[in-house]
Amino acid sequence: TMKRLVNFSTSHSSVDSKEMKKFQLLAHKWWDEEGEYSALHSMNDIRVPFIRDALLNMSRNYHLGNPLSGVKILDVGCGGGLLSEPLARLGASVTGIDPLEDNIRTADQHKSFDPVLDKRIQYKSCSLEEIVEESMETFDVIVASEVVEHVADLEMFINSCSQVLKPEGSLFVTTINKTQLSYVLGIVVAEKIIGIVPEGTHEWEKFVPPEELERLLESNGFSVKTVNGMLYNPFSGSWSWMESTSINYAMHAVKSGAQEQSSPTGALSEMESEKHSATAGTAV
Repeated sequence: TMKRLVNFSTSHSSVDSKEMKKFQLLAHKWWDEEGEYSALHSMNDIRVPFIRDALLNMSRNYHLGNPLSGVKILDVGCGGGLLSEPLARLGASVTGIDPLEDNIRTADQHKSFDPVLDKRIQYKSCSLEEIVEESMETFDVIVASEVVEHVADLEMFINSCSQVLKPEGSLFVTTINKTQLSYVLGIVVAEKIIGIVPEGTHEWEKFVPPEELERLLESNGFSVKTVNGMLYNPFSGSWSWMESTSINYAMHAVKSGAQEQSSPTGALSEMESEKHSATAGTAV
């Protein structure tokens, strides 16, 4: 039966084989800070604090120096480990998955130089669907950073995220909006003019508007907490937050708690009642 399961999961996968081929060629370049992935390196300056602070807002346990101690994170589409490593440095125990074996080989090799990271991170070459069975409600947090614009079946991807998250677990997504502006800046400028992203990396058709992502999340039992616009400055190579989500954006959503639980206490319920006073009753 095991064999049958494996065949099933690979034939119904959110992994896009065309996308895989593109990233295969760049697998050895992940840790070159000046190279093709330089914008992802500098994105850590804003995406890591975004994840850390959102999680600290929801928890009552502060570990100075190790703020994410005891938090189990799944980094989906982890690539060479650019985000897995800083999250592990904050104390989290991280599982990084990526369908490309070459990415995982690069990630494994890089973390092996640091005994602390080596202990806290575990990498696996697989799709999200392949670990759903063994990982039901296992993780406190899922991070899908610059991933949803590459998946073949977004609905299925979100559903799988929900299955492996614990009730009240957090999902963090960063991605690119589907606007004229994102087409011009994300594809024409980034790929063709200044070449900060390898040509052919993105297909505008696959970009995901925040409204669509929110709708998918809400229909899969998530409640969306935060949506922030992000801006990349190609001249300084740095990222900043901005009001508009018309190019890049970051989203934090929380999976609703188990039905029998009363409403979550502490910081979370205050945040919820502020942000979702109309729907506070349905979020539980």
